[in-house]
Amino acid sequence: MNASTAPHAPSGSTAGFLNTDWNPRDVPPGTVTRNVVLRTEDGAATGGALYTAGQPDTVVCIMHPREFMACHYLIPDIVEAGYAAWSQSPRSVGNDQRLEHEFALYDVAAGVRFLREAGFRRIVLLGNSGGSGLYALYVQQSNAAPDARIAKTPAGRLTNLAAALLPPVDGVVFVAPHPGQGVLLQGCIDPAVTDERDPLSVDAALDAFSSANGFAPAPQSASFSADFAARYRAAQTARVQRIDDLARAMIAERMEARAEVRRNGATASDAVRRRAAHTQLFSVWRTDADLRCFDLQLDPSDRRYGSLWGPDPFASNYGSVGFARICSPESWLSTWSGLSSNAALARTAPAIQQPTLLIEYTGDQACFPSVIADIYASIGSTEKQHRRVRGDHHGRALAKDEEAGRYLAGRLLKDWLRETFPH
Repeated sequence: MNASTAPHAPSGSTAGFLNTDWNPRDVPPGTVTRNVVLRTEDGAATGGALYTAGQPDTVVCIMHPREFMACHYLIPDIVEAGYAAWSQSPRSVGNDQRLEHEFALYDVAAGVRFLREAGFRRIVLLGNSGGSGLYALYVQQSNAAPDARIAKTPAGRLTNLAAALLPPVDGVVFVAPHPGQGVLLQGCIDPAVTDERDPLSVDAALDAFSSANGFAPAPQSASFSADFAARYRAAQTARVQRIDDLARAMIAERMEARAEVRRNGATASDAVRRRAAHTQLFSVWRTDADLRCFDLQLDPSDRRYGSLWGPDPFASNYGSVGFARICSPESWLSTWSGLSSNAALARTAPAIQQPTLLIEYTGDQACFPSVIADIYASIGSTEKQHRRVRGDHHGRALAKDEEAGRYLAGRLLKDWLRETFPH
């Protein structure tokens, strides 16, 4: 999140900011912010900020599995509408090495339990971008009977979710949802990588940034053939499968060493002990190569040329910043693998029975129209709404002097809350 996404507190509020000029994005006067530190059922630390004005009985929660959302741009709209806003931080902010979605559910549960104990009668989960995958997984697991919950992570770790307290919630909102971190990555990973140890290796037949394959730089649009796109998607799946296999081999090596330590006890060699203790980390290079970002005729929308990281694919795809750059085998399989992750909305959204609102930004460079349509169709609730708003992934305006999409999204959210959870 950057500074443009942050709400500001008015002068004299208890939110800890000084702001002498009122603007429509400020939280209402009299808003009280309470910072809370929580301990999860599995012993991790998490926390959040509760924004209230008056004594609302309904709270809207905002959380992302790997980002800090305390200054989310929809918080002022939520509070202004007469509802409380809860913004929670996960245990693994910005840390792809540790993030396993199955254990992040304990973070969500700690927040929901706190809010129930604080007296809130109705709880709504608002998943923005990657928060959608986390919250949809939570709803699926909290709606399920304990013995039907996920027993093991994709890496084989016991989750103990069958015994976990996962309080149910009353409503769900998705804003610019993508289909899950892993499915998102599978759509933008560069399949032209021929050697995971060599980030500059390129299979020319699969190079999306070669004019021979249809690429053109901004301000033009690339034009990829249907045959190239089909081969490209198949190769993306194959690369994800190879990394899955690598991750599982790393885990198997560690587990075999641990089993040997258990068998041999004090006689186990130092080399085996080191292997048993070691968790390998690996780099996943070139993860910003979604054909739809450069060929604007693929799944057409109001989006600009380029990805979330900018219009220059060489800088974003070959640079150090990007999705899933450093992973452990466990975090890769749970979060970033489109083949193995449980946090894919195609798997979780059918279990959502609560009233649901989906807000789509029509210029989104990560969440494309056909994907949004699939997500909406998969939501199990019979009480669901889909609204489309001009804006980019972060709800910013698409044209000069145009109202930012996030402002309209905020009004739509207020209307839906008042209609679905009246005071």
